[in-house]
Amino acid sequence: MPVTLDIKDRIAEIVFDVPPVNAFDSATWMSFPDLIRQAGSNPEVNVVLIRAADSARGFCGGVDIKEMQAHPERIALLNRGNYLTFKAIHDCEVPVVAAVHKFVIGGGIGICGASDTIIAADDAYFSLPEVDRGAMGGASHMSRMLPLHKVRAAFFTGGNIPAQEAYRLGGVEKVVPREALAAEARAFCAVIASKSRKALVIAKEALNGLEARDVDRGYRWEQGFTLEMYMHEDSQRARDAFVETGKAAAF
Repeated sequence: MPVTLDIKDRIAEIVFDVPPVNAFDSATWMSFPDLIRQAGSNPEVNVVLIRAADSARGFCGGVDIKEMQAHPERIALLNRGNYLTFKAIHDCEVPVVAAVHKFVIGGGIGICGASDTIIAADDAYFSLPEVDRGAMGGASHMSRMLPLHKVRAAFFTGGNIPAQEAYRLGGVEKVVPREALAAEARAFCAVIASKSRKALVIAKEALNGLEARDVDRGYRWEQGFTLEMYMHEDSQRARDAFVETGKAAAF
């Protein structure tokens, strides 16, 4: 199964394994919200852990650009799947921990930014290459992780933010050796899992209510510009370049 859910010791573990790079198509994104709600609403679950399979090349490559290239009419469905997935994580009844390795790109940023805590392998990096892919989106959730000017620099350049830098800026709880990621993440989750579920549910609702900005509305705002960008000829040119060469188009 490309995406699995396993519950053990009050920890619901959602694992991605969609070769080659965990870049999800619209159908996969649309499947995530129910899976996340199923995990978070289970009375036997106190915390949700989201990670990629140990054998995966990276945590998440974002959306399947090749699907958008072949089926541009699916952009609205893809946008909705992204929005509902990130909202389900943010609204999850219990805390959500993301454990990431290697690349965390595009939609992977949304997953992390919507989560409550991030544990990163020492080889992890965060990136929003949307400008080079003819798209928009992701800054709303990265802004939950990192300072404004860091987010803008990353967005405008499409550059990578190493896990160590994200840790320095407070966006990552801890950086651990790659081979220890799953074990370290489970150990962190075990501390949360040992608490009262009722207390965790109340705490999650209270903390969400204390946030100074609405990440879900912010992302919906961004998605309007995503659609506008997709309709521009430069977006098609960017996608053509990525699909054909794997590189950014020259403008």
